[in-house]
Amino acid sequence: DDVAAFYAPPTDTPYTGQVFQPSAPGGAENIDSFEEEPPLLEELGINFDHIWQKTLTVLNPLKPADGSIMNETDLTGPVLFCIALGITLLMAGKAHFGYVYGISALGCVGMYTLLNLMSTYTISYGCVASVLGYCLLPMVSLSAFAVVHSLQGLLGTMLALLVIGWCSLSASKIFSSTLDMGGQQLLVAYPCALLYGVFALLTVF
Repeated sequence: DDVAAFYAPPTDTPYTGQVFQPSAPGGAENIDSFEEEPPLLEELGINFDHIWQKTLTVLNPLKPADGSIMNETDLTGPVLFCIALGITLLMAGKAHFGYVYGISALGCVGMYTLLNLMSTYTISYGCVASVLGYCLLPMVSLSAFAVVHSLQGLLGTMLALLVIGWCSLSASKIFSSTLDMGGQQLLVAYPCALLYGVFALLTVF
């Protein structure tokens, strides 16, 4: 009997514990946080609605500028306009990419210094670069016209003067509106005209 009991098969006892079931850590929370994240363009500071409104403000120099929108460091439009100016100059047989970026940087430094000396408010370098870059749009149109027609003549001179006045008027209007310099717009327009005059010389000659 002892031998039979020794060789008897063991009886199975039921397992009463809990079976471990792994679950994804915080799966629902991760999905909710991912859905609540802002779009990538918004994180990069790219707002196409503001870009369009600034472009319309430049194209219409008589339209009042919205100071809240203009007082932003938005460099998407200015960089695109500088690239477009360089491309149109290249299509006209003038490889002046270095001149475009160099003159833009020096002009922004000069206007930044001048505006901070003239105004009681402080303006950032990025805001100055943004306004000057957006107001470069009429100069891009002049450069595009130079691809199909030479500007070295009376017509080219008149168009260049018109575009210089257009750019400088738009830039001075935006600066005076943003910095509350209503009585100093002509004083701001003069250095702007000098800056855009250099771009006109690159375009014409």
